[in-house]
Amino acid sequence: MSTITRHTVPGLPPSMSPSSHAVEADGFVFLTGQFARNLDDPGAPLPEGIASQTEQTLKNVERVLGSLGLKIENVVSVRAFLTNFKRDYDEMNEVYSRFFHPDHRPTRTCVGVTDLVRDALIEIDCVARR
Repeated sequence: MSTITRHTVPGLPPSMSPSSHAVEADGFVFLTGQFARNLDDPGAPLPEGIASQTEQTLKNVERVLGSLGLKIENVVSVRAFLTNFKRDYDEMNEVYSRFFHPDHRPTRTCVGVTDLVRDALIEIDCVARR
């Protein structure tokens, strides 16, 4: 039987939902969805625009991964959620592509949704492998 470890990372604000920051099983690490909040000042306003929000969201993903001894290169799958898919898809991809080296890009699903927490423009969750 596999061991399941639920991670609540010290120094990070609690998840907006009743969830762990990450859950690990059989070498896979599943991150809770991240959005563009400042993890050091979680009540601060979100940055303006999809480029800034994508960058902050992916920095948050990197920070959670780093707290677990992982890097962005460990990510094997990503799900991205956009509240304005047609308007924001191309600009989001420009920022997203800077975080994932062309030789180490994970699989990805990107979907349009009607709304996200705190009126965020983007949310990203992912699966990483140790």
